[in-house]
Amino acid sequence: MLNYAKEVIEKTNDWIAGDKKAKQWLQANNYEELVQLKDAASRYAKAMEYLLINKQFTLAAFVNAVWDDKKAFELLMKKKEFIWAAMANFINGDVNAASFLKKNNLNHYAELAFTIQAKIRREGDEGTTIFGGGPFKVSKD
Repeated sequence: MLNYAKEVIEKTNDWIAGDKKAKQWLQANNYEELVQLKDAASRYAKAMEYLLINKQFTLAAFVNAVWDDKKAFELLMKKKEFIWAAMANFINGDVNAASFLKKNNLNHYAELAFTIQAKIRREGDEGTTIFGGGPFKVSKD
């Protein structure tokens, strides 16, 4: 099971919220997969490619489950990645998923899911054009 220390998830949450020092901390402590999670959740192809090449299959499945990929969600459940499955469900509007996380003293994961959800909604509100559409975006690099 892919389970990170509370501090690591809190730094990931800070990074996704835009804190560049949190990104530096994650990189300095060898959590590049969590740095890439920010762009992968926004459907940047290079970030998802990074997760797959580096065998971060749970995170890749989580990202796909966030975007309503039922098979990715099933994979999370099959691998007993209940935390990541609950986070994906929470992002997709399942209030019971947040209760599951909180009941199991995983508030930091619930907060991360909320931050990812807010980021995705904010990006959706920014609007897309025909050139920015599709399942993946062109890398920001």
